[in-house]
Amino acid sequence: RAVGTEPHFFDRNYEKGLEWYRNVMPKTLEGQITMEKTPSYFVTNEAPRRIHSMAKDTKLIVVVRNPVTRAISDYTQTLSKKPDIPTFEVLAFKNRTLGLIDASWSAIRIGIYALHLENWLQYFPLSQILFVSGERLITDPAGEMAKVQDFLGLKRIVTEKHFYFNKTKGFPCLKKPEDSSAPRCLGKSKGRTHPKIDPDVIHRLRKFYKPFNVMFYQMTGQDFQWEQEESDK
Repeated sequence: RAVGTEPHFFDRNYEKGLEWYRNVMPKTLEGQITMEKTPSYFVTNEAPRRIHSMAKDTKLIVVVRNPVTRAISDYTQTLSKKPDIPTFEVLAFKNRTLGLIDASWSAIRIGIYALHLENWLQYFPLSQILFVSGERLITDPAGEMAKVQDFLGLKRIVTEKHFYFNKTKGFPCLKKPEDSSAPRCLGKSKGRTHPKIDPDVIHRLRKFYKPFNVMFYQMTGQDFQWEQEESDK
């Protein structure tokens, strides 16, 4: 059972106390798993310690994608709410002539996964963290979901037959085979068309992220092949 909205307990609402958090959570029966999703926890310094002090055996799931695409997607989201912000190119650099990337800009900082993971590994063993590939979630949703179900100790109920690819949105949507209700797709904030970004900026960002990506692969023991993806393009 999952909370519908992001509770933001371990970052913004922590002072409201554990009772508040409990009340936000859905009622679960024995044998059910309670889940919530708040992406900003991953980059919040206090979150690992706070979660660990509440329940140190909590299982954590982190969906990661190519940090360059992630940064552009992040910018696209902000742009839809604030159309008058500077261009991606302007925000991405401290100094465009020297090619200095501005790592303090949150859209870029979030993608330095190794940095954030280091914080989590001080409190949680790798065995309690599952890293889901955002790319494979699109190309092979059932395969990634099989890993999630195994990690949570659940029977593999969600399989290929639960997904179909929505060409308009550009990603898979969920359908319930036994149910004739309309398929569930992610909301309109997902699958937005990204603005055209100067190829030189993308090239510089790839170079910037590469050492951090390699470090992340070593820390997780998983190769997400983000560099390979780029050489294919």
